[in-house]
Amino acid sequence: MKTPLLIEQHLHGAFGIDFNTAGVNDVLFVAEKLYEHGIGGFFPTLVTDSVENIKRQIAVIKDASKSSKAILGIHLEGIFINPEKKGIHNPEHFLPLTVENYKLIEDEFIKIVTLAPELDEGLIDYLRSKGVKVQAGHCVGGDLSRVDGVTHLFNAMSGISHRGKSTALSALVEDVYTEIIADGVHVSDDALKLVFKSKDKVILISDALPITNSDMKETVFADSKIYYDGVKATSADGTIAGSTTLLDGIVKRLIKLGLFKPEYIENVYRYHGLEPFGEIEWAE
Repeated sequence: MKTPLLIEQHLHGAFGIDFNTAGVNDVLFVAEKLYEHGIGGFFPTLVTDSVENIKRQIAVIKDASKSSKAILGIHLEGIFINPEKKGIHNPEHFLPLTVENYKLIEDEFIKIVTLAPELDEGLIDYLRSKGVKVQAGHCVGGDLSRVDGVTHLFNAMSGISHRGKSTALSALVEDVYTEIIADGVHVSDDALKLVFKSKDKVILISDALPITNSDMKETVFADSKIYYDGVKATSADGTIAGSTTLLDGIVKRLIKLGLFKPEYIENVYRYHGLEPFGEIEWAE
């Protein structure tokens, strides 16, 4: 089975490199290593941080993109999320969802912003007017009418409810693209089967941490100490952080389970209006 090369729209780093602290050469190193895993394009994802640090890392990633066409833009995950579903993010850096606050870090290379729609104070309309993909994540609201997608379904959001709206339920029934981390840790296989039966607009992501594909057993990420036990990465209080499996590993896992469809790779191209490029052959 052949598919286009993978596009990864949500990863925080890998091979010991953290996009929140990386230099230009670090970002380019990750780009080269990802290509070896069949990942032909990616959106470096910045976790919640200070305005100063985010601005610095945006500049670093933009600079790196001049030397690598694989760097497609920045995914900003954080700052504008709900403290109730903060996950591993540091709430000390959260800001109200206003245009004024976004302009503190605004850059045309930001292509995706994850935010909590229920806290919006005018930011969503502004982002959409600029062509930025708006994704609901780290949130509790069920109104997805003004977003393009949903960030890591089920994780850090209000779960399925049989009464009233919730983020996860709306993600399954509304016509929006929906990220999911199918690494076997963040979402159970039964939940994956439910998602794949319910939706066509699924986007596979890794949400990979800097610790992924490295010899590191612990690191500092999002201002928290993260520990890797060989299966999952968590904070000291047991909160699951991002994944430790790259996207190609996730695809191989789904193929083995009989849950994979080529459209899960093609969807990300459609979402961003990209023409499929390159090929990768998968053993069935």
